[in-house]
Amino acid sequence: MTESVLGAYMDEELSSQPQVWAQAQAQSREEELLPAKGQKIAVIGCGTSWFMAQSYATAREAAGHGVTDAFAASESFLAHNSPERGYDAVIAITRSGTTTEVLDVLTQLKGKVRTIALIGDINSPIVELADVVIGLPYADERSVVQTRFATTALVYLLSSLGESFDLAIEQAKTAVSEPVDQELLDAEQFTFLGRGWTVGLAHEAGLKMREAVQGWTESYPAMEYRHGPISIAAPNRVTWLFGEEPEGLSGDVAKTGARYINSGLHPLADLARVHRVTLERARVRGLNPDLPRNLTRSVILDEA
Repeated sequence: MTESVLGAYMDEELSSQPQVWAQAQAQSREEELLPAKGQKIAVIGCGTSWFMAQSYATAREAAGHGVTDAFAASESFLAHNSPERGYDAVIAITRSGTTTEVLDVLTQLKGKVRTIALIGDINSPIVELADVVIGLPYADERSVVQTRFATTALVYLLSSLGESFDLAIEQAKTAVSEPVDQELLDAEQFTFLGRGWTVGLAHEAGLKMREAVQGWTESYPAMEYRHGPISIAAPNRVTWLFGEEPEGLSGDVAKTGARYINSGLHPLADLARVHRVTLERARVRGLNPDLPRNLTRSVILDEA
């Protein structure tokens, strides 16, 4: 593998997801580092990590583990952990451990509320700020466009709720390697939809394609799609649903002429499939998702 191959790092990293998910599932089952059932928590992140925070927050509450809120780190309003919010702990998801907004929040919370950092780079500055560090160094990445760290962090988090990812792991082995058909390579536009915890996956899928393909993508809760966004559905466009299908949605999309995808795969395996589609769409356009336009591995702001 050489850097001259477009998306070489992304290819290697997205393809390794079944293996690193299995590792994260085992690690999560062995450790007891996350907040206990019944504790009120907030989960923060930026970009991809924020969407994983959304998925975990929804799944944790649905599983009866307690109030769980997800925030973009820049808009978290957690600096004072006011009595009205009263969080028992704050979890920060960050691949690099250097994202300015995340470090700012943890600095402000230090000594006030228990903080837990879920990170890829275990040598990053965040290890000095968080009370607890959960390291996933085997899921860290060289590509700017994230794939395996985000999904592996989510596997770790959801495994702590008692979820099993054995099926997802098996399905992903095929999902990451299947050829991408020409219709998906050529499609003009994608809209990703989800329900419950998969809404975060839909937002993440949309972000991946915007980053890597510089393409027009949108994402919504599935039940919101017919409240306006379906107006852009048309031939040579794709509506892709993760998870449970709302009654009548497939028929409504069919009337527009757009291609409708609801694979029936475990939603994380389906997201891994989107990673493959995204990479191949970037390659046919001569784009390198390892070094996408205007993006860096971590957003480090100059606060001078």
